[in-house]
Amino acid sequence: MRETIFHILFVWYPYVCLTTFLVGSLIRFDRDQYTWKASSSQLLRRRQLWWGSNLFHFGVLFLFFGHAVGLLTPTSVYTLVMTVPQKQMIAIVAGGVAGSLCFVGLSMLLHRRLTDPRIRQTSTTMDIAVLAILWVQLSLGLLTLPFSLGHSDGSAMLILAHWAQGIVTLRPVEAETLAELNWPYLAHLVLGMTIFLVFPFSRLVHIWSAPIWYLGRRGYQVVRTRRTLTPAE
Repeated sequence: MRETIFHILFVWYPYVCLTTFLVGSLIRFDRDQYTWKASSSQLLRRRQLWWGSNLFHFGVLFLFFGHAVGLLTPTSVYTLVMTVPQKQMIAIVAGGVAGSLCFVGLSMLLHRRLTDPRIRQTSTTMDIAVLAILWVQLSLGLLTLPFSLGHSDGSAMLILAHWAQGIVTLRPVEAETLAELNWPYLAHLVLGMTIFLVFPFSRLVHIWSAPIWYLGRRGYQVVRTRRTLTPAE
């Protein structure tokens, strides 16, 4: 029974979540482009929003790319410059700092959305649910740090990396290998995959529209000309 549950959660479920994430995002963009937005409420509690949003976005971007690089870089590549325990310690320190900043920012955003009646009125159930899921996910991630310190040989990190790389390369490892991990790791994995599952149905889709291209554009955007129009024009 346990083997079946692990196989469903860590072999089948990842592909269900990733397929829903990609296909659902495409379908929503094609059919509901007017809902493709972050629905900002920046006019209300602006100071709390500024601090919460900046701390959250800085932390979550660092964590996302840190997880991607940390989990998907083959062991044979990074061991050319550092050992497995050294990489794990870097991940613990950097992830702990970024996770703490992200947790503070997200807590401010969640508090703002739940306690302000006007913001609560314009919030959907999914808006609040996504913030709550992210908050629990961050809590679980921070909870794994003491356990990671206990695995000084980096064994837990190796298990997670081999699992993630197997999923991406369509060669999933035996789910039972994850049974060696402590429960916060397992809960963190399942909830993390669930975020990808609900992604297309929430305001998180605005991530796809991040104006990164603005960083490389030349000059300023011309909104209107200063030329005075003649009566004939």
